[in-house]
Amino acid sequence: MSTPTTDSSAATSATTPGTTPATKADIVEVAAAVILRTRGAAREFLLAQRPPGKVYAGYWEFPGGKVEPGETMRQALDRELVEELGIEVTQATPWLTREFVYPHATVRIRFFRVDAWRGEIAPIEHSGFAWLVPGAPSPVAPILPANGPILRALELPAQMLITNAAENGVDGELARLARALGDRSAATATAQEGRSCLVQVRDKELPAAERQRLAAGVVALARQYGSVRVLINDDAALARSVGADGVHLPAAQLLAKDAVRPDFPLIGASCHSAAELARAAELGCDFAVLGPVLPTPTHSEAAGCGWEAFAQLTARSPLPIYALGGMREEMLATARAHGAQGIALMRGWG
Repeated sequence: MSTPTTDSSAATSATTPGTTPATKADIVEVAAAVILRTRGAAREFLLAQRPPGKVYAGYWEFPGGKVEPGETMRQALDRELVEELGIEVTQATPWLTREFVYPHATVRIRFFRVDAWRGEIAPIEHSGFAWLVPGAPSPVAPILPANGPILRALELPAQMLITNAAENGVDGELARLARALGDRSAATATAQEGRSCLVQVRDKELPAAERQRLAAGVVALARQYGSVRVLINDDAALARSVGADGVHLPAAQLLAKDAVRPDFPLIGASCHSAAELARAAELGCDFAVLGPVLPTPTHSEAAGCGWEAFAQLTARSPLPIYALGGMREEMLATARAHGAQGIALMRGWG
């Protein structure tokens, strides 16, 4: 990548102290590739090493480079991967956008997930390349510090399951989750991404004792599967009491003047607008759920924002975003084509 994704002190959407905010003319657009493959039970991604003579020589990064005049982001991505790795991209979807501020300019990097290509990868403009497993100790170092959020985002699964005990009852919902997690484990034994999921315990209208029982039961089920993580919606005390992995912030809590990131390893947020997405990023949330995208059974009168508006909102977000509202499992490819991390389902699972 000709412009390194570096400087761990750079903010994603604010200027570095002591520098002048970049104008639109100063923004350098960059396309970067998160190249993915599945090997056995592992999902892997590729990093390439910057060669001698380059800034940050020896550091590992996601391949890619500057968008030339007249190019689209996708055209730049395709060209860069031919030049840098000798491969022709056949399947890529937009993912995250992150900005890094330097004294001379702002670098805006659009990351694409690349799932298929033609040709053999070769380090044409790099010293080497390596395949890494998300969340596993890295076999290479140093990695450009600003790639940390991308590495963490790679650990997130493709689906979030949201509880619906209001319709199914606590026991019915726990039984539904047990079946769903069991089916995932059996049917996707060689696909780590398929086995992984997030579970959000919502059901805020339940009596406290029943919600406690639901949350504890969900956590107990999740612990039987190492790739399932649980978040509690809007209740940090409950999350701590049942040993959940994190909390999910509703929009109202997200926008509170005194809001801070809760002290948990994993934080999600419910968003419905660009302002709420920006606030979630400002608080350091790990991901956002955005919707409704399509009409839902409980809000059939609401059309939802639609896929094009969803894509416009994801295009400037530094956070991984799950599409919510009217989702079904077969919509994952559509969601990712519009920039989503994945899909969030309340009724369309189990």
